[in-house]
Amino acid sequence: MNPQGRSGREPVHGVLLLDKPRGCTSQQALQQARRALGAAKAGHTGTLDPLAEGLLPLCFGAATKFAQTHLEADKAYVALVQLGVSTTTCDAEGEVTRRAPVPSLDRAGLRRVLDGFVGDILQVPPMHSALKRDGRPLYEYARAGQELDLPARAVRIDAIEVLGLEHDMLSIEVRCGKGTYIRSLARDIGDALGCGAHLAGLRRTRSGGFDLAQARPLQQVTEAEREQARAWLLPVDALLRDLPALELEPALSAALLQGRAVVPPAASCPAEPASLRIYGACDAAAAPVFLGVARWDGHELSVQRLLSPEELRTQPQ
Repeated sequence: MNPQGRSGREPVHGVLLLDKPRGCTSQQALQQARRALGAAKAGHTGTLDPLAEGLLPLCFGAATKFAQTHLEADKAYVALVQLGVSTTTCDAEGEVTRRAPVPSLDRAGLRRVLDGFVGDILQVPPMHSALKRDGRPLYEYARAGQELDLPARAVRIDAIEVLGLEHDMLSIEVRCGKGTYIRSLARDIGDALGCGAHLAGLRRTRSGGFDLAQARPLQQVTEAEREQARAWLLPVDALLRDLPALELEPALSAALLQGRAVVPPAASCPAEPASLRIYGACDAAAAPVFLGVARWDGHELSVQRLLSPEELRTQPQ
């Protein structure tokens, strides 16, 4: 168990793959993990609703500089859809607005309905969401009893697989791109079936290249000794593994860290312009470490986001 009363915070750098439990907000889960790690700086890569559970990558220290990149990542979910009951929030927390009999469904008919939501589609977000209108989140309007005419947004759904259908409860796996609301998908599936529906349960199983099987339950993190909890951190560059990597010689590393554009050997760079993960050492005797991200324009590298001298000194080797 963690000793009681530990409040010291230190420079802790890395990414923790957390299995968030149902019933707490992403911010609450983040702060509990932060205390367990004794980390001075923390952030997450996009929230999960309190009713949702599953994979939530958390960033600490230098890794928070790159948290935004993971918002673009594709996701996968297992969703439980309650057919025949519509709610104000499109999930189980809302007030029931309609009840209707669920039609007799066979696999072929259900498949045809679900296929209508696969691909590039337009989706109206739920009113109870953090999207903003005139600087205010939509949920504030909803709580005030105001209904807004929301425009549909383009989203991408790569696949919907049926996992089970028991009476009025439909279980599906959804693989999708950024910005997709599974609550809206549940609502729209119900509308397409003519009976209405809401999201009764949601578990995120993948986020980018990470899988839920890699994640640690929140309780396990909070009950672990601090050294053990820190041992579960992935490196600072874990969220950037899709970017090509480039190692610079010490002189070029030092120049880049000073904010100067540098010209690396062309043979070591991609043929096309790209953002690159940069590694290097300012001292020829030191081992190369992750320096940050730079933009290659086909001729030179220019700084996008670098670690600070303190972060370079304290990141794990």
